[in-house]
Amino acid sequence: DLRRLWAKVTGDIDVVQGYKIQRHDPWYRILIGLVYQYTIQFAFNLKIRDVDCDFRLIRRSALERFELKEDTGCICVELVKKLQETGARTTEVGVKHMFRAYGHSQFFNFRRILRTLWKLWRLWIKLVCLKEYDLTAAGRARSSE
Repeated sequence: DLRRLWAKVTGDIDVVQGYKIQRHDPWYRILIGLVYQYTIQFAFNLKIRDVDCDFRLIRRSALERFELKEDTGCICVELVKKLQETGARTTEVGVKHMFRAYGHSQFFNFRRILRTLWKLWRLWIKLVCLKEYDLTAAGRARSSE
């Protein structure tokens, strides 16, 4: 997968974003994932297929345009939204998704889900309604171009 991502790195691309070609999860996790993806894409007006796919290559110059504030799983949404809003040029590559060989997800409990929904709500207010992107000096210079 890394070779496929690397092959897309060119001078005019800032982000090579992976997306899962086929999820190897139980049907209910696939359904929950699809609902989550479409909801987040719609709410945050994201132009990529899979915000939570952590296979991505990002130019340092694109990351230097803003600061990340989140310290939970919401950081993926914050990262992708800020990259998009600060003008990062993105391409996507399909990657494999492997079935979880052992253990189980720590996310699926009522308390964590409510906390994540609350943090996503706050992030939506900040990034979509107020358009606060926490730009660095490089980001301010780029946005004024």
